[in-house]
Amino acid sequence: MTGSAKEHAYDVLRRGIADGTYPAGSWVREDDVAAAAGVSRTPIREALHRLQAEGLVQLMRHRGALVVGWTATDLDNLYELRTTIESYGAGRAALHRSAEQLENLQKLCTAMDEILPTAGEQQMQQLAALCVEFHNEVHRASGNRQLAALVPAIVAPPFVSEAFHHHTRLDLERSFDHHRELVQAIEAGDKEWAESIMRAHLRHGRQSLHRMERHLPLTAPED
Repeated sequence: MTGSAKEHAYDVLRRGIADGTYPAGSWVREDDVAAAAGVSRTPIREALHRLQAEGLVQLMRHRGALVVGWTATDLDNLYELRTTIESYGAGRAALHRSAEQLENLQKLCTAMDEILPTAGEQQMQQLAALCVEFHNEVHRASGNRQLAALVPAIVAPPFVSEAFHHHTRLDLERSFDHHRELVQAIEAGDKEWAESIMRAHLRHGRQSLHRMERHLPLTAPED
C-alpha cells in the first residue's frame, strides 16, 4: 500500500464528510468508497481508522463506519481548546523560533496576501491549505515536538476547513492581518504579544463561524 493511496483515500473521505457527501448519521461502506476513490479497500480501511482517531467516524463491527455529527457546541469546545493550546504555542514560538522558521512564516503571509484579491474556488482551497500550514509552522517554531504533533489534528477538522469557503473577503483580510501581526510579535520575541494576537485571531474565526453555521453540515444540538 503506497503512501499516496492512503493519503488519497483519507482526503476523499475527509472532504466527503466536510461537504456533506457523507452526512452525520450516515454509513460509510468500504466497497463503495473504494470504487469511488479508485483504490483498494486497504487504504480506505486505514483512512477510516485515522478518521475514527479524529472523532469523525465510529467503526462498528460488521456494519461499517458511522459518520459522527458535530454540533455548534462541539465547535465552541474545539475553539476553546485551540485558543488555549495555540496561544501557548505562539508564545513559545516568539522565544524559540529559528531564522528559517520566521522566513517561512513571512513567505506564507506573502503568498496568502497575493492570492486573496482574485481568489476563485480553486484558490480558496489553496488559501485554506496555506492557513493550516501557517498555524502548523507557528507550532513547529515553538520548539515543542509534542505540541507540533498535536496541533494539526485540531487546526483543521473538515467542518472548519469547509467553513473557510464561507468566510467573507473582509473576514479573510482581517485574519491575514492577524497573521502578519503575529509574525511581527514572533520576530520581536514578544511572548505576551504573540499569545494575545493568537487568542484574538481564533476568537475572530469562531465569531465568523457563528454567522455561517447554517451553511455547515452540523447536527442539531442534543437535548
